[in-house]
Amino acid sequence: MHPALRRLALAATIILGVSLLSAPANAAVLAGTVLTNATATLPAELSPLATGKRISYVTTNVNGGVITATGLVLTPKTGKNNKTVAWGHGTTGLADQCSPSASQSVFWPEARAAIAELLRRGWTVAAPDYPGLGTPTSHPYLIGNSEARSIIDSVKAARRLDTALTTQYVVDGHSQGGQGALFVNQIAPSYDSPLVLRGTAAIAPVSNADLFAPVIPGTAGQGYLVMGLYGLQTVDASVNPNTLLAPPAREKVSVLQSGCLYQILDAFAPLTAEQLLVGGALPDAVVTKLARYLNPGQTATSAPVLLVQGTADEAVPYIFTSGPLRSQLGAYSQPVTYTELDGATHDGAVFQSTTLVADWIAARFA
Repeated sequence: MHPALRRLALAATIILGVSLLSAPANAAVLAGTVLTNATATLPAELSPLATGKRISYVTTNVNGGVITATGLVLTPKTGKNNKTVAWGHGTTGLADQCSPSASQSVFWPEARAAIAELLRRGWTVAAPDYPGLGTPTSHPYLIGNSEARSIIDSVKAARRLDTALTTQYVVDGHSQGGQGALFVNQIAPSYDSPLVLRGTAAIAPVSNADLFAPVIPGTAGQGYLVMGLYGLQTVDASVNPNTLLAPPAREKVSVLQSGCLYQILDAFAPLTAEQLLVGGALPDAVVTKLARYLNPGQTATSAPVLLVQGTADEAVPYIFTSGPLRSQLGAYSQPVTYTELDGATHDGAVFQSTTLVADWIAARFA
């Protein structure tokens, strides 16, 4: 974030926070308030299709405190129909330079493809960065309720910029963003008023951390686990990554601030499980806490769900989506549509499903 915008956003957070000390219920009213907006330079795949605004806006943390977040609002140049789709991006990193709205290097190609199809359908796209990416706070990586609040409030912010937008919205997300989309579906009844959620599409969503996290040590995906521990620390101060990570891993944690996703993955991938974690494994208590904050499907959904999963996913094994997650979501009253893409990789599932997902969204709006 530009230093001037950072100072303005921080000042606004302080002012708003002070004003809310005597009236915390006002936080819900302020959520979605646009603090700053500026014309955004969009990737080449999107600039012919939309105009863009980079915004900072008010959202709330998991305790209801007022914070600021950043993101993009993309408005179709042709065929606009006044419905909004929120795009939840996949993992980019933990540091400020890893915010997609400010750095096209982490505005992933699969995200561009998905958003392009949404714009072609005439939908305004709200694309939040998530709290802590581009703002002074730490990023609560994979904390589902944090992602969900910022996603919902980005839609509210889009409506503040464009009063022609209706209250109807759908959330479309990939990986971390797919997990966030599912959490939106859970918290919407208590958080998104006056919006009306029509459905959530989750592509290769993170889920079942209690099953997934214990098998990560010693694999190429260890960087995700390290980020997950720092994300957990933002909502549970008793979790100290420095006491969980082994010395060889602690020597590499500076990459969490100096780099983004691929630099983080490359830094931790060569380590053995014992070089990553003290004793080579996470304590059961930490696994339980990861599940508490990261797992979607623990409470009822409020709108239809589309799950899309590739069978050759190297980041989110398809067995977690096709088995436990599908079963967990299916236990509630809202319909769950599951689509499996044979041979699709983690990112490939997004490229292969752009039309499928957009058709499903169109049916939700219809």
